[in-house]
Amino acid sequence: MTTPVRRLADAHLRALAPLDPEAAAALGHTDVNLIPDLSPEAFAERAALARRTGRELPHTPADTPSDRALAAALGERLDSENALYEAGFTTTLLAPLATPVHQLRQVFDDLPSDPETITAHLRRVPEALSQYGRTLSSAQRAGHRVSRRQALLLAEQCESWVDPHGTDSYRNLVRSAAAGRPVPTAASRAAEEASEAMSGFARFLRTGLPGATTATGAGAALYAVTSSSFLGARTDPDELYAYGWAELARLGREAHDLAADITGETTLGDALDVLDRDPARQIPAGEPLRDWLQTRLDALTDALDGPHFDLPPSLRRAEARLDSTGAGVMYYAPPDPASARPGRVWWTTPPGERYVSTWREVSTVHHEGLPGHHLQFAVTLGLEDLHPWQRSLCQVHGYAEGWAHYAEQLSAELGLLDDPAERLGMIYAQIWRAARIVIDIGLHLDLPVPAGNGVVPAGRWTPETAAGFLHRAAGVHPATASFEVDRYLGWPGQALAFKAGARLWQQIRAQAQHRLGPAFDLKAFHMTALGLGPMGLDPLRRTLHDTFLTEARPPAPPEW
Repeated sequence: MTTPVRRLADAHLRALAPLDPEAAAALGHTDVNLIPDLSPEAFAERAALARRTGRELPHTPADTPSDRALAAALGERLDSENALYEAGFTTTLLAPLATPVHQLRQVFDDLPSDPETITAHLRRVPEALSQYGRTLSSAQRAGHRVSRRQALLLAEQCESWVDPHGTDSYRNLVRSAAAGRPVPTAASRAAEEASEAMSGFARFLRTGLPGATTATGAGAALYAVTSSSFLGARTDPDELYAYGWAELARLGREAHDLAADITGETTLGDALDVLDRDPARQIPAGEPLRDWLQTRLDALTDALDGPHFDLPPSLRRAEARLDSTGAGVMYYAPPDPASARPGRVWWTTPPGERYVSTWREVSTVHHEGLPGHHLQFAVTLGLEDLHPWQRSLCQVHGYAEGWAHYAEQLSAELGLLDDPAERLGMIYAQIWRAARIVIDIGLHLDLPVPAGNGVVPAGRWTPETAAGFLHRAAGVHPATASFEVDRYLGWPGQALAFKAGARLWQQIRAQAQHRLGPAFDLKAFHMTALGLGPMGLDPLRRTLHDTFLTEARPPAPPEW
């Protein structure tokens, strides 16, 4: 049955499809070129559409629980899109790993390998890069903040992607697609032009943005907009800053005691060295690491599907992949809307890293894989009654990263950690997320580093202080720590999503357990909550409260 709010969401998605390849794919359109229009005119059109739909939504009836969830999610996201565009954030995005330029590169990770499809997409890369250059210049002329630090970092990444003496992504792509046969002339030319355009865009980033700010922090006004958008909720940064420091102290004590129990060392640093030198806890980088990751993902799937969650059969398996970017991070790429491509966990190791200490990384596997991102996306994409906009386009960091960080701790609760060292790795993952809160708020709002924190001297945050703090407090590899801090600076407020989002999931679960008593069922809670679909943390809090704390009986979880 089509309801008024679903008809409005349908109309919004149809209008968005010509402007956004992901929207076209969500509608089931085939043969869509996934290279987006990055011109200032396209950004303006998307913003105008969000405003139009946002004006209609309050006057559109939403009478059922599913319609109310859709309306709440859509309304919050439209407001967020408008606020980000008006603040100039959408049109000045230069954060490592998260720009439209990264999107242009990542499109090719998931394309079919036939040369014709690859060539058609490569041909559009130069135009898209030119468009985004115009967008950045236009936003800067309008008075919006463009960061010179972020521009230079992105320039370095662009140059590394098309280095003729190293990894030339586009030229290697067409060689790989040719599968040993001669590379078609059209494909070779398209790859060369795409590589040259990427090099030209790097030069533009270095020299074409005069007057870009050298300030590192976003400041209070922009931070209020971006943090609210990433979380889908308004927050009190002072309260979160204090919460982050309190969590660091609590978790630090827990890590010290557990490390001493495992190794017998009384100094935490010595205990960590013992674990890192243990050959039984090391995997060589490269294919052995990919094999280990795939084996672990498969085991997690078998352990969770059935006893603790119900996964759609066509979406249950996550695929392990290696990425050569050298950023030292793990990330997740969800399945496409048609489920033709599986969900993928991508792992990059820092430059020069020959071995990986698995005890440190298991929690990230749970975060990116199961029961984290892959499980959440699989459940969402398998819910046929969710509107296509909810399944494929409603992306809220507070929801997704909050669930994934909650899933790290849930893994310990469900017995998915193999030994105490992996539990220590989970605690360190929590320390990392608590550190993100204090670093992110401290850098962007210029808050003081308190005395007696036990890690860095009191004073003011700098990028170098923040990277050192991550390395010493959370055991993050120095290269990864530097990358992480640059990411926080380019995404003001995104780093809050993990710990703040997990706290909400924990709070609602505790309240539901208290209300339902012996009738509380953890699997039913998780499946019912995930069955609501993605949304901002404020509407999620209200919807979960109505679902579990006010109704006489919570609804049945979804069935496949």
